[in-house]
Amino acid sequence: MSERSKKYPDFENPPVIEVVCGVHFKTIKNLLAPHFGLLWEKYRDEYPICQEVAPLAPAIERFDGERNIGFEFQETPPLPRIWYVHKSENGIIQVQKDRFLHNWRKVHPNDEYPRYPKVIKLFKNKLSHFQDFLIENDFGEIEPLQYEMTYVNHICEGEGWNDLSDIGNILKDFVFLKNHNRFLPEPEKIHWRTSFLMPDRSGRMHVTVRNALRKDDGKPVVLLDLTVRGIGGKGMDAWFDLAREWIVCGFTDLTSNDIQIKNWRRRN
Repeated sequence: MSERSKKYPDFENPPVIEVVCGVHFKTIKNLLAPHFGLLWEKYRDEYPICQEVAPLAPAIERFDGERNIGFEFQETPPLPRIWYVHKSENGIIQVQKDRFLHNWRKVHPNDEYPRYPKVIKLFKNKLSHFQDFLIENDFGEIEPLQYEMTYVNHICEGEGWNDLSDIGNILKDFVFLKNHNRFLPEPEKIHWRTSFLMPDRSGRMHVTVRNALRKDDGKPVVLLDLTVRGIGGKGMDAWFDLAREWIVCGFTDLTSNDIQIKNWRRRN
């Protein structure tokens, strides 16, 4: 069955608040701070805000017994990661010497998730401008080491749950039995992490669940993050389509039917 003909679970009101698509490539050693300014000219009309943030450390998926291997940056001092922020603030291009990412993020309550086809098209379009810039300035083409995709979900208090003892209302594999004879009170915090191996060692999906307070209004939320990292052997387009399938179907597999139907209005 082709990617176009596949039918995935679909939600009218999904809790996703951010999607990140990226590629981790072999370090471009000659890419220096002044080049980031030149690169900005390719994006500046749409992405007029420029910011410096700390660089991301590599986390390469391994399948030989080593789960994740981190590497230290060797520059002294290390070059920053550059953010080019869209004028609507919904989009961010992130660039450093070994990484390129594009974020869609929900900034305002009425912002709607634009769906995967638009998100991946934006990423590929902005990545192509970056690749053009590298070729134009004699850096050559990037050498991908790994692709990555992350979906960040905020499940607010009152959306299927009222306190952390209701975690089973969100995640069907978890339950905290409310019993007046119990010694322990209701949980104060939750923090759960696990991972799932994908077919043919094409990648690994990491799932994190934790509680937090929303930044803009302090409202309690449960954060459900799903990140897929890997590379596979069928090319970038096929890998991202597979990552999307794992995130959408994995999200549906982990969450309860009731919250899917009542709060996120599952359509199929």
